[in-house]
Amino acid sequence: MDDASLLEILDETSSAIRGALGDLDDWGLAGTRDGQYRSDLAADAAALEVLGRAGLGVLSEESGRHRPDAEITVVMDPLDGSTNASRGIPWFATSLCAVDGDGPRAALVINLASGTRFEAVRGSGATCDGVALTPSGSTVLLESIVALSGFPPRWLGWKQFRALGACALDLCAVAAGVVDGYLDCSWNAHGSWDYLGGLLVCQEAGATSSTCTAGTWSPSSTTTAARRSRRRRRNSCRRWSRSGAP
Repeated sequence: MDDASLLEILDETSSAIRGALGDLDDWGLAGTRDGQYRSDLAADAAALEVLGRAGLGVLSEESGRHRPDAEITVVMDPLDGSTNASRGIPWFATSLCAVDGDGPRAALVINLASGTRFEAVRGSGATCDGVALTPSGSTVLLESIVALSGFPPRWLGWKQFRALGACALDLCAVAAGVVDGYLDCSWNAHGSWDYLGGLLVCQEAGATSSTCTAGTWSPSSTTTAARRSRRRRRNSCRRWSRSGAP
């Protein structure tokens, strides 16, 4: 399957999700597991139908692994920022990242409140609504506005911060230069479905990523950043995406 065909399937998946959510009356908690909303389940079901017809594997936050032997697996959060969505905060998204044997290959992240779409293909750059993305270029934390997930036990030196509540969109905001960086300070809040799409958008736009533990940052390869550190230390910031070179 070529990249264009793969992006078409991701786009069809996102359209199915938007349609399912448009028909939904109750966006509240589903009562299935902690933090899972009815909107999560509706979005997941719509996505699985499209990806199943395409014969692609799936790793979903909501329903786990499907067709694990497929050559391409779509790692997805069908509704990233579902708490925002349930409260009417217009910062929630569908995040889809197609992964092959060489790693993340193609990504589509769509802000479902605004329709803004971020796309990336490995080795071919990243766009927002068809326009090439350019990070802010800031490389000094003291001069940077950063998006946070979770909160560290102390100030880590940023100029200002924003807690926006949707990892995939937060990362895309770095790629677009809306914020200068993103710090994941949560110890277990995110899985690969939350960040892989936004991470590929960042990397193809020219932003860099690192992992860190207990406040010590170290540059990392794409693979290391995507797989996340296995260390589960509370109150340590483990991912730092920023606009400039290390």
